[in-house]
Amino acid sequence: MNVKIKLSDCLRPLLLGAVFLGAAAQAEVQPLNRVVAIVDNDVIMQSQLDARVREVQQTIAKRGAALPPANVLDQQVLERLIIENIQLQIGDRSGIRITDEELNQAIGTIAQRNGMSIEQFRAALAKDGLSFADARDQVRREMIISRVRQRRVAERIQVSDQEVQNFLASDLGKLQLSEEFRLANILIAVPEGASPETIQAADRQAQELYQQLQQGADFAQLAIARSASETALEGGEMGWRKAAQLPPPFDAMIGALSVGEVTEPMRTPGGFIMLKLLEKRGGGGNQVRDEVNVRHILIKPSEIRSEAETKRLVERLHQRIKAGEDFAELAKSFSEDPGSALNGGLLSWIDPNALVPEFREVMNSTPSGELSKPFKTTYGWHVLQVMGRRATDSSEQFREQQAMNLLRNRKYDEELQAWLRQIRDEAYVESKL
Repeated sequence: MNVKIKLSDCLRPLLLGAVFLGAAAQAEVQPLNRVVAIVDNDVIMQSQLDARVREVQQTIAKRGAALPPANVLDQQVLERLIIENIQLQIGDRSGIRITDEELNQAIGTIAQRNGMSIEQFRAALAKDGLSFADARDQVRREMIISRVRQRRVAERIQVSDQEVQNFLASDLGKLQLSEEFRLANILIAVPEGASPETIQAADRQAQELYQQLQQGADFAQLAIARSASETALEGGEMGWRKAAQLPPPFDAMIGALSVGEVTEPMRTPGGFIMLKLLEKRGGGGNQVRDEVNVRHILIKPSEIRSEAETKRLVERLHQRIKAGEDFAELAKSFSEDPGSALNGGLLSWIDPNALVPEFREVMNSTPSGELSKPFKTTYGWHVLQVMGRRATDSSEQFREQQAMNLLRNRKYDEELQAWLRQIRDEAYVESKL
């Protein structure tokens, strides 16, 4: 097989040094970087591996877990980089690009979720030994991978109305719409079409790990060192799941676990899996929600209209509305929100939680029938008018949407793991670790 390697990727990081040996002063080349894996038409460098290993070590240390042996951690991290690299190459071939504007907005959202400004976020990264440029690059990579998965996996998943109704009518559906579980997993992978001997060996390995866990071994540490799951380097953490999102037989058995307990290894299409219940919480409750009938005008800065000019335009529109001009007609003429402009800026009855925080805060503080002052969000400059407020009982609609999301997520998890195995099997990978 002919493998094309990007020469710039091979040569750019190659640093050459020389040492003088004895009186002869003979120079010896000292490569400080090297290729650790060839992945289709690209390569992974030792420097990339080292940087990611340091990040993982910091994450593990913050959790208070013990580090696995260096060679084990290197192999786990390299496998993660290989899978990422394959997906990034798919994204590149598919023409997926992340603009600077999209990246800046994503960085801003990450900082906001952590209660930080951009400058505070930069300082926090520096404290952890990470550069802002490297963080931006990692976020860009993750956004590309997310879009690749959306196109190749999520868009293929279909859930019918009949599936939703069947789920809602089932005992499992009735139970699991009111309970969530925070889980971690360990996967002992079994290749597709594996021989009986390979399956038995994986079963023995899984049983051995299960016995270690029963004797008090640290689940997160074993996941980091031994699991083949995509979440291995996070200690196997999967986040919150409904039982209906889990493949059989876990969907039926997870509710009987106590926090801290681990399931016995179970055979799945991908191998043998153990789940640990880290935490559980109840859902349900009152599904009566507040809704607001609101309309707005959005004006965006552009290459031909500066931020200051945009603000002045919104202020002029605000004055024209206050002077008696029709809001709807001005929205049709000026608003740059394509989803509402043709409807006179009307967003209709909407859940405030579906809106960005800046818009929601202004809307919540504006009395019914009143016009807000001009304000700014990540989308541009707005002026809004609250038409009314109401409380809506959306219990049935909410339950159907919950069921739809659960079934889609369950199918997505299964499809994603199968797709990752497929692209890994189909890729040309040569490890030089």
